Amino acid sequence: MRRVEACSCSDSQNRSAEARGGGREHDGLGRAGTRGMAIRTSSPPLLRLLLPVLLLARAAAAAGGAASEFDDGTSPKFPGCDNTLQKVKVMYWVGGDEQDSLTGISARFGAVLPDTAGEKKPAVQPDPKVGCAKSSKPIAGSVAVADRGECTFIEKAKTAEAGGATALLIVNEEDALQKMVCTDKDPPPNIKIPVVMVSKSAGDKIHSAMSSGNKVDILMYAPQKPPFDGAIPFLWMMAVGTVACASVWTFAVVGEEPKKNDAALDTEENPADAEVVELKTMTALVFIVTSSLVLLFLFFFKSTWSAWLLVFLFCVGAIQGMEYVASSLAIRVCSRCGEAKVKLPGIGNVKVLTLVTLPLAFIFAGVWVAYQNSSFGWVGQNFMGICMMILVLQVVHMPNIKVASALLIAAFLYDIFWVFISPFIFKKSVMITVARGSDDGPSLPMVLKMPKEFDTWNGYDMIGFGDILFPGLLVAFSFRFDRIHGKGVTDGYFLFLMIGYAFGLSCTYVGLYLMNSGQPALLYLVPSTLGVISLVGAIRGELSQLWNAKA
Repeated sequence: MRRVEACSCSDSQNRSAEARGGGREHDGLGRAGTRGMAIRTSSPPLLRLLLPVLLLARAAAAAGGAASEFDDGTSPKFPGCDNTLQKVKVMYWVGGDEQDSLTGISARFGAVLPDTAGEKKPAVQPDPKVGCAKSSKPIAGSVAVADRGECTFIEKAKTAEAGGATALLIVNEEDALQKMVCTDKDPPPNIKIPVVMVSKSAGDKIHSAMSSGNKVDILMYAPQKPPFDGAIPFLWMMAVGTVACASVWTFAVVGEEPKKNDAALDTEENPADAEVVELKTMTALVFIVTSSLVLLFLFFFKSTWSAWLLVFLFCVGAIQGMEYVASSLAIRVCSRCGEAKVKLPGIGNVKVLTLVTLPLAFIFAGVWVAYQNSSFGWVGQNFMGICMMILVLQVVHMPNIKVASALLIAAFLYDIFWVFISPFIFKKSVMITVARGSDDGPSLPMVLKMPKEFDTWNGYDMIGFGDILFPGLLVAFSFRFDRIHGKGVTDGYFLFLMIGYAFGLSCTYVGLYLMNSGQPALLYLVPSTLGVISLVGAIRGELSQLWNAKA
């Protein structure tokens, strides 16, 4: 493999790789879990756009809060206004047909919702539709669906209760959920019906159905988080397995031994070799700036088109990853399979193997896009993501722990700021908000995910690609370092790094469970990987060698 030093011109340059032939161009680095993908030398610089996309993959195990994840305990509590803010499942039927459930948030006041499904009630929009005055439409025995505005939440709830409504569903003015709490000056509300809010996009679905003249029924309850999440062990195994597999791929599958970075050995360039992008220390600064800008853009400009743009960019990288993995495995089984070529007009010589694997990768990606929201869509997403990450870790190299320290510590601080500190500036966690996405459009694709089989919400546990790629760069470095210096399993670093990564990821999920909120995985993974290799290297007296290595 040829080495190319990564310029620090854009946080995520691209990389290149190919299953033992046909070079791919790549420059650079990537964001927490969002880095280079492989592109052929004849490809346009489209792949350079993937950097900002994969930056999001640093989304940590963000979306998995508990049922009481909205409750921060900071708003006033007193009798009649001391409910726990709960995540509410809003089920609705249009003309008797059940629709996809919506997510809401309960109020600090009002009746507490049950934790199991009960009886559905007809939905009615009061007139006036903001629900601040007595409705000219009968709302008795129904769920009143009122728009936000013109009066307080408590006033809306009292009006709905006076009209005989069994519950009040408030549609927010923006695509977010607002905590409905009391102030110190409010008298005890003493409201006896449940009050729930949904986002604008969720409420629009109900409004649209009602305005079309359809009969709409609503059922709301607040299911509890199951005591055991069976998806996490499988997600843990996928992440750890991906890091291990990608680290040894070049040696175990491609059949190449890591070589020292000796310029004398590279005087004759083999066009069949794949370029390797070697990260530099300045990459850390570029990473912080670019990643932050992309994250802020998606935070302020969330929309359906931006979600589909992320899906498109994910597919571009995944197609290259699947082609690379399939070609590598085919050549491993049949070494001559990669030799046959055909000459195509305007393109030149192309491997026959590429003409077979690339269309198959396109078809796979197309089928996934069509069925990504199906019950089995997560399988295709995980397969595509794993192939892409294997490719990235072949073409992007961390040369030593000096670069690793700059990059991982920068990513560590990035996670801490955008998960824990950003709420003090932007009123909510920027990273977790972006990771959760919105009710409209496709979900964030730069994650591995597993369905929660025991979860009433039928949700997913997720881990961002960045939580695999960033530590994976260091783990892959340790494997190359061991091979170059003739180290075995016990006297090398690879085994220690793999154990450290597995332990750090386990701590992430323990923290997720104990704190009932999204966790920045690098908070645990950086100390358990960078800390481990630094400690073991210092004990062995090899820290200087690791710091200045070229592996």
